[in-house]
Amino acid sequence: MTGTGHPIPPGFEPHFRQSPVTDPWEPLYIKRSGPDFILALRIDRQHCNARGLLHGGVISALADNAMGLSCILQMENVSALTVNLAVDFLHVGKIGHWLEVRARPDKLGRTLSFANARIFADDDLIARASATFRIIARAAE
Repeated sequence: MTGTGHPIPPGFEPHFRQSPVTDPWEPLYIKRSGPDFILALRIDRQHCNARGLLHGGVISALADNAMGLSCILQMENVSALTVNLAVDFLHVGKIGHWLEVRARPDKLGRTLSFANARIFADDDLIARASATFRIIARAAE
């Protein structure tokens, strides 16, 4: 259950990665389904603009996060920096909706990787995104 009393759909677990950018939007949830990495949350007031609609900046940040993770989780010992991010806003999300950012890598390379995402609010497609990431090898520990 979330703080709003809505149940979390089956198969989701708390997000394993913390970030100062996404900390105010917690709790975040994840699920892996084949090649998809799904980042999710229950839309609440802190995710919305003054009209009570899910803010495009939240959609963009979560899509960027999910797409980058979808790439690096398929690779070993790398991190990723966003080179390009494009988001098309198609519809709106509202308080109480279950938001899912379904990200999938398109192409994984040694220096650049590409991913796309479809963003749903209560199973309605509200946005789509694509991104290019610069892949950076992590130093051996």
